[in-house]
Amino acid sequence: MNKDLTLVILAAGMGSRFGGLKQVEPMGPNGEFIIDYSIYDALQAGFNKVVFLIKEENYNIFKETIGKRVEPHIKVEYAFQKNDNVPIYHEELKARVKPLGTSHAILCCKEKVHEPFMMINADDFYGKDAFIQGANFLKNMDAQKDIHEYGLVGYLVKNTITEHGAVKRGVCETEKNYLTNIIESNVKRLEDNTIEAVPLDERKEPFKVDENDTVSMNMLLFDSSIIEEIESNFKDFLEENKDNLEKCEYLIPDTLFKAIRENRAICKVIPTTATWYGVTYKEDVPNVKEAIKRLVESGEYPQNLWK
Repeated sequence: MNKDLTLVILAAGMGSRFGGLKQVEPMGPNGEFIIDYSIYDALQAGFNKVVFLIKEENYNIFKETIGKRVEPHIKVEYAFQKNDNVPIYHEELKARVKPLGTSHAILCCKEKVHEPFMMINADDFYGKDAFIQGANFLKNMDAQKDIHEYGLVGYLVKNTITEHGAVKRGVCETEKNYLTNIIESNVKRLEDNTIEAVPLDERKEPFKVDENDTVSMNMLLFDSSIIEEIESNFKDFLEENKDNLEKCEYLIPDTLFKAIRENRAICKVIPTTATWYGVTYKEDVPNVKEAIKRLVESGEYPQNLWK
């Protein structure tokens, strides 16, 4: 019997750098979005449900575009990232417009996700191999272990860089293929062709990155125990950030590393040969369209994805 696998697509971001709702920018030869290719690759790898995590006001545009296209092929559910699940003593957060971060996003999927799942961004093209590697890991996941084994699909940094500016990447540090640290950084190829990472933590110095070093593209693999971790830590997170509630973000790496430090989880880094494409900047759009066109012409994807 095949194991149920769910793809959770985080699509509640505001697209500020791109200048619009970039999740529904046509990229393929028949108007396909990047999300279409993620779902197609996930289906081929063995996923049988997708959960879109969106802002409630974008429900109709998602339902009438991507939702309508993929519903004949995969079970589709929607979850809304909104702040109605904050504790009563932080009622003021309900008026906050900016999403509360990726951990909070997964918490908003609590009623929709009960099986092993992969979490991805809506506006990233991850590539077929990444979904295959992730699905294979989830199919062999043992949720009954005392220490949960989560996963992170790791990309070669050289396969994730845009030529139009610095990109936010999590530079991974590992020991025996297990994650020990992620340094959130702005990563950019310099004029001398070397790659530099500038940590978002201003207390840390910039450092050079080898082009074959591993970075996280927010493609993470969990069972539902991660939701329990998120829920149990939510109160403490809000208390620690009580003076910064308008800007703070409750992020998956923070939840993950707390579980690792307290010996409740480990996280295996699963390498992929896939090349990432994305639309961090408007100038990236022609390059992404051209890359997808080449993949279609080479036969990796059909001309009409859902026909």
